[in-house]
Amino acid sequence: MSGGPELLFPLFSDLTKLDGIGPKTAQNLDALGITKPRDLIFTLPHAVIDRQKRASIKDVVAPRIVTVEVVIHDHLPPKQRGRPYRINVADQDTTFQLVFFHARGDYLQRQLPMGQRRVISGKLEIFDGVAQIVHPDHMVTPEMADEIPSFEPVYPLTAGVTQKLMWKATRAALARVPEVQEWIDPGLLAQEKWPDWPTALLQAHGPEGLGDVTPEAVTRQRLAYDELFAHQLTLALARASARRAKGRETIGDGRLQSRVLAELPYVPTQAQTRAIAEIAADLASPQRMNRLLQGDVGSGKTLVALMALLVAAEAGGQGVMMAPTEILARQHLDGLRPLAESAGIVLDILTGRDKGAERAAKLAALANGEVQILVGTHAVFQKDVIFQDLRLAVIDEQHRFGVAQRMELGTKGDAVDVLVMTATPIPRSLSLTQYGDMDVSVLDEKPPGRTPVQTALVSTERIEDVVARLQQAVAEGRQAYWVCPLVEESEVSDMTAAEERFKRLRAIFGEGVVGLVHGQMPPAEKDAAMARFVTGETKVLVATTVIEVGVNVPNASIMLIERAESYGLAQLHQLRGRVGRGAAASTCLLMYQAPLSETGRKRLEIMRETEDGFRISEADLAMRGAGDVIGTAQSGLPRFRIADLERQAGLMAKAQSDARKLLHDDPNLTSARGQAARVLLWLMEQDKAIRLLSVG
Repeated sequence: MSGGPELLFPLFSDLTKLDGIGPKTAQNLDALGITKPRDLIFTLPHAVIDRQKRASIKDVVAPRIVTVEVVIHDHLPPKQRGRPYRINVADQDTTFQLVFFHARGDYLQRQLPMGQRRVISGKLEIFDGVAQIVHPDHMVTPEMADEIPSFEPVYPLTAGVTQKLMWKATRAALARVPEVQEWIDPGLLAQEKWPDWPTALLQAHGPEGLGDVTPEAVTRQRLAYDELFAHQLTLALARASARRAKGRETIGDGRLQSRVLAELPYVPTQAQTRAIAEIAADLASPQRMNRLLQGDVGSGKTLVALMALLVAAEAGGQGVMMAPTEILARQHLDGLRPLAESAGIVLDILTGRDKGAERAAKLAALANGEVQILVGTHAVFQKDVIFQDLRLAVIDEQHRFGVAQRMELGTKGDAVDVLVMTATPIPRSLSLTQYGDMDVSVLDEKPPGRTPVQTALVSTERIEDVVARLQQAVAEGRQAYWVCPLVEESEVSDMTAAEERFKRLRAIFGEGVVGLVHGQMPPAEKDAAMARFVTGETKVLVATTVIEVGVNVPNASIMLIERAESYGLAQLHQLRGRVGRGAAASTCLLMYQAPLSETGRKRLEIMRETEDGFRISEADLAMRGAGDVIGTAQSGLPRFRIADLERQAGLMAKAQSDARKLLHDDPNLTSARGQAARVLLWLMEQDKAIRLLSVG
């Protein structure tokens, strides 16, 4: 840590400088992610042991930890090898035994001489009717009784690290905590009745009861807030520096937009109108847009995106819409084309499939500005793809595109504005963690004309009835998705499950009625199978979860999910969103394997109760935790040591508005509070933020 404030040096020194920590222990602590005193002070106890002294064990219900003063009576050394050494002791009301295995008698005679008083603390158990404490945790003279904490914190451990060691190491690290200036807004501090930082640390490491180790404890809230505030400051700095980057003013005159609106068979929802206005204002401003459009399945994001792209076209520029897969890109094209044509706009698509002369012609049309809106996949990133004047990039499904790729798109034009669309409703606390550097527009209403989906739970034992009902539905001209179970072991077994189900259904429904798609198929085969389903040639599509994102077949009105209990809520919600897109009443059948676990049942019941993606994602967060909701592997979620995103969600929103306000009032963090915030950034190792500050 070079260049940090001097007052923090003691917290960033070598662990071996602390009393009682040698190179070996330091190596063991590394397994807990502890490499310096700073990591120790942020490793909080997760439980607490009550070691308050009592007069007697008489009314204690064993097993439990007790601390009691006793008189040592007789020693009973073992009669044969391998038997325990026992010592009878008496407190003020009753007698019990201390038990030692593999103990040396002379050592115990010295530690616990007959007739003397000792304070003993350990786990009281009843064995063969006799009350006993095996290997007490503490045995001290009454004068030394203060050495035993009334409430002993319990720390996470790893091989070679004991509670005693953690207690000593954390005390040594706490002794190095410096006096710091307060970085939290004084109004918030007073309102929440939070202690100052050093006090909060001391209290967190010296809990006085079980309430002190929960995320709801006042000290925990304060320390969690410090962490979230540092994180949001970093995002706010990134946002501010992105905004300083020169943007371009893209101002539309509305002529193309009004043509499209006139063609629409319905009136846009208020949420759509609001989002369109927010985006248009961003495009018109001299700063670069970095906005997230978050809308549940079927909330009408495509229309909002098209309106934004039309603003770029009205201003004489071009827009690009990026999709993660070819299927989705083609679908966007199909969705946009009729509307774009009504406005007289030239639209084209560019994917990895375009080759030779055809590709060359498209590139030429892009370079000379004939193509106003391009729909594409990753192929758009290739070097030879040159726009005449790219103003806006719309990116579908954020987590399939990294930040680096967002940047790369920005280089395809002069200060390109970016709009990211996601159909994954993410709880507010998580979207702030992931997208805190972006401005967010939310579509929280559904456009008219979408029928609600009826969701039913059915056990796998009734699969014959299900198939019979499906045959009837197909005979009536309806189409269905049949999603096969997620198999943990490997992709291959997912494929086998789908192929098996496909064969069995084909035997029942006959040749040509059932289609199959899974992740292992070559893209061309997958597209062909999808196309047959889209045109209605096949009636039942057997699939793995490859269909979860974006496939649009309005005639499909039945979604059947096998082993639904093995999916996360967000995934089930995405899958269910594939039906209910047309006028027909739609059904989603969640098939489960009985008996269901408690959480499995809860998850499926939430699905049955609501179609609101935000409610579902909040429930998912509460049940599964942050990493799982976004998918830890690509979540990019910061690792918080103290903050608990599930249980302290409210703190994140406070931290964001506070961070943005502080930077608004003090962009270079030069005020007294700004300087304190710089110390916090160093303390939380937010090097990225510190670099942004030094640049800024």
